[in-house]
Amino acid sequence: MRLTPPTALLMTLLQTSWVLVALLITEASAQIPATNPQPRLPRDKLLVYRDANNQPQPVTSKTEWLKRRTEIINGMQAVMGKLPGQEKRCPLDMQVVEDIDCGTYTRRLVTYASEPGCRTPAYLLVPKSVLSSRKPTPAVLCLHGTDNVVGHGTVVGLGTRPNRQYAQELAERGYVTLAPNYPHLAKYYPDLKELGWESGTLKAVWDNMRGLDLLESLPYVRQGEFAVIGHSLGGHNSVFTAVFDQRIKVVVSSCGLDSFLDYYGGAESHWEPEKGWTQTRYMPRLRDYKGRLADIPFDFQELIGALAPRRVLIIAPWHDSNFKADSVDRVAAAARDVFKLHAVSAQLRVEHPDSAHDFLPEMRQAAYKFIDETFEAGR
Repeated sequence: MRLTPPTALLMTLLQTSWVLVALLITEASAQIPATNPQPRLPRDKLLVYRDANNQPQPVTSKTEWLKRRTEIINGMQAVMGKLPGQEKRCPLDMQVVEDIDCGTYTRRLVTYASEPGCRTPAYLLVPKSVLSSRKPTPAVLCLHGTDNVVGHGTVVGLGTRPNRQYAQELAERGYVTLAPNYPHLAKYYPDLKELGWESGTLKAVWDNMRGLDLLESLPYVRQGEFAVIGHSLGGHNSVFTAVFDQRIKVVVSSCGLDSFLDYYGGAESHWEPEKGWTQTRYMPRLRDYKGRLADIPFDFQELIGALAPRRVLIIAPWHDSNFKADSVDRVAAAARDVFKLHAVSAQLRVEHPDSAHDFLPEMRQAAYKFIDETFEAGR
């Protein structure tokens, strides 16, 4: 039956009304926050995991700890972005830009394809004794602190700040060292958004992991036998990288961490966009946690715990204005439970030099000895 014009008009009005109602319901639903996920597990009590029913249970075995560790990794990726897989592992295509004779070692400025569309600059220091012996040796990933002039040059002795030349000193000690530049410092400014990165932190981790791939490709480097060392930015960059990459057997972090809850006393001004941890080269998503820092889904207690049973040295000066020594003690106390679970309590060590935000000679020598002790059986 053909509808009369008034009936057709009525049907049109009804259809339009339903469309408007649907749009209003959709808009209202969008304003209702999603169901809150389970509250984060306690940052200071690591031996707790979620069972199959999502209920917290005490960790009583290494297998159960792995479930908690997985949740920590997921928390990291919720803020940093998801760590890529093989899709970004292109051929490294290392190219040597310059090769300098430094006496007992050679210093090479190289670049490598860390991912399609991006070449990462790095200094590769190779002891001449390693080249002549032809015996593979352990290598150390040396991660620099904040320096917008020479970047990774600081750790090979090219910077103006004292006490930062640990890549140079480790090469003089007989280690192959690699020092990649951190993204968005000095002259290394990859387009993070175009490359698909949600944080500079994870891009740096990926560059470092690809740096380990590069080291493993060298005939004079022992595969899977790596240390990582860093000061300040390099200190937490070392921890982040080691959590994701099990090839790293020993971690040294100088002036690089405290709990997010204690960062600059929890002052909210440090959690504004492009402040502190929220900068583009770090983790912009952390700005969403301003005013509710306790909800950040990972913290350094958990990250240090996630490094067990590997060897970890944290250097936390008493007078560091960036990261608080007493907070580091609380971080280590919580993490130590995991090291105890693995029966390696002594593998986690904390030193408190009587200094400011610095990497003093005596602390560097202690760090080098700590690395030596890790690899001495195979050297």
